[in-house]
Amino acid sequence: MTARAYTVIQASSAGGVLRLTLNNPWRKNAIGPAMVSELLDALAAGIADEAVRCVVLTGAGDAFCAGGDFAQIAGADGAPPAEVKGDYADLLLAFANSSKPIVARVNGHALGGGLGLVAASHFAIGARGAKLGTPEINVGLFPMMIMAVLQRHVSRRKLLEMMLLGQRLDADEAAQCGLLNKVVEPEALDAAVDEVTSAITSKSPIAVRLGLEAFAAQDDLDLESALPLLRERLAGCLATDDAREGLMAFLEKRKPRWSGK
Repeated sequence: MTARAYTVIQASSAGGVLRLTLNNPWRKNAIGPAMVSELLDALAAGIADEAVRCVVLTGAGDAFCAGGDFAQIAGADGAPPAEVKGDYADLLLAFANSSKPIVARVNGHALGGGLGLVAASHFAIGARGAKLGTPEINVGLFPMMIMAVLQRHVSRRKLLEMMLLGQRLDADEAAQCGLLNKVVEPEALDAAVDEVTSAITSKSPIAVRLGLEAFAAQDDLDLESALPLLRERLAGCLATDDAREGLMAFLEKRKPRWSGK
């Protein structure tokens, strides 16, 4: 992946893993238009790069993401308008529809829009001590867009409780609600994330891509519509070179050699 210059995120790639770091620590990595634009650009570049097999999203400093940058939203920071591409809704859609797995490395608090990014990721691993929540109601706002991704993980009653009371959950409570896959001590966070990314990069890249595309396509369909679609997607998957290699490797009791085709 070609290195690109960013101002409020950092992007680096190694071993098939693209690492995106929200890099606005003096504002707890709050999301503004420039950060949204840069994340969209970096994610699109990673998806287009065949060497990238999965993406890790994290935050610089002691926070994952404190949510929307209220200073920019209110126009109080005096900064000139940034040249942006897309908005936060576009970013959530890009995450949800990504054909490469996104792992949220939740190193600290993930609030509001930051929690939306966690919920839109395919995996989320949190450090014990992190808080996750929807405090927007406390400043006269409401977590409008992120409720669309939160409701895919959290029960209706619990989600309403979170949003209307402005609740902040600790990492273990967030895992119980389905917002995190796993909670570990802070010093074990990198090892836990590496375990997931190593597993992903060992799989057939085309099977992962086709699987995620099918998952996104069927996500909101009823059963009668989803099953015929998935039958067609399975036929497409069976026609790949990697499927043939995987089945042959199983019969020959050896590790498959993926070609990505």
